[in-house]
Amino acid sequence: MSIPDFRTEAQSLLSDLRALRRTLHANPELGYQLPFTQKTVLAELADLGLEITTGESLTSIVAVLKGGRPGPAVLLRGDMDALPVVEDTGLDYASTNANMHACGHDMHTAGLVGAARLLAAHREELPGSVVFMFQPAEEVEGGAEPMIVEGVLEAAGVPVIAAYGIHVEADVRGRFTTRAGTLMAGFADLNLTVHGAGGHSSQPQATRDPVPAVAEIALALNTMTTRSFDIFDPIVVSVTQLEGSQASNIIPDSAKLTASVRYLSADSIALLQERVPEIAENIARAHRCTAEVNFRIGFPVTVNNPAETGRVLDRLGEVFGTEHVQEMAVPRMGSEDFSYVLEKVPGTFVFLGATPEGVDPNAETNHSPRVVFDDGLLGDQAAALAHLAFARLVDEVS
Repeated sequence: MSIPDFRTEAQSLLSDLRALRRTLHANPELGYQLPFTQKTVLAELADLGLEITTGESLTSIVAVLKGGRPGPAVLLRGDMDALPVVEDTGLDYASTNANMHACGHDMHTAGLVGAARLLAAHREELPGSVVFMFQPAEEVEGGAEPMIVEGVLEAAGVPVIAAYGIHVEADVRGRFTTRAGTLMAGFADLNLTVHGAGGHSSQPQATRDPVPAVAEIALALNTMTTRSFDIFDPIVVSVTQLEGSQASNIIPDSAKLTASVRYLSADSIALLQERVPEIAENIARAHRCTAEVNFRIGFPVTVNNPAETGRVLDRLGEVFGTEHVQEMAVPRMGSEDFSYVLEKVPGTFVFLGATPEGVDPNAETNHSPRVVFDDGLLGDQAAALAHLAFARLVDEVS
């Protein structure tokens, strides 16, 4: 069965997709509740004949396209939320509300709308169903997990056999990159408190000062990561906050340390959860203090299915040329809550370089207040998603 030429067809949608993206870019919203974004996307989907449900605990949208031929389902995901970043791009459609689509989720949303339009136009040929997952809250505690709880994977009424997502990034324009296996890190937050006994700064001998203990623990964590973990299974512990007293002449009763943790395997985070309390408690004891350690485990490691990733690399190479598809050598230490979907469904997460022509792709990164993405790529982004979904269903029923 032949696959439609989605890349050519997508060019007729480009003007509308760019207008949608710029509307979303000018009106970014944060977290779980994105009322303007949800309303805008629902209006874009209204004429496509999709089965649409909205979230209960978050402003998500699940839209199901039932094909004209029987078959399983493929899931396509686009996240919709922005960041609390004050935009400094100078674009004429820049945000003015102190939030910013600095990670390109406006591109993801518009691209997924485009994929829905492309696939809906070939409904009768489609051998199965496509689930379009419009997700809030990727940038915070994660909207993918509650969407799974609310039934996104069962929305089509048939098994979801594969899941795909594309994330734009500040990189060479038009280049797709991914890899089989571990793609991105899991993350955790470390909150550590040292308890002592405070007093006047002029009489430290009369106190059990927790501040030197916290400072020593911060340095020890850096040393520990290079001595306890294999360089081929790395872990990153970045101490980002230290808190003591609120005045220079007070030794506090307690001092706090906060760190961001990134890891690439369950074994490494388990080992870290053993080693940090050992280090903290022993250093605190040397200062006549005690230590309290709490980990909050966030998104799991993002793992691409090897078979699906092989398909994705081949299909993208066929459509866009192998020179525009690159297999990544090593995982990245960023995190992504599409990992929850990939824990339950085999699939692949892909990056798409979207730095405008003439701009140094190394000048700014995602999350920068000055990062700019080229929405002239929205046609290719939509076509890539549509092609992957259609081709996967064809493979399954052939």
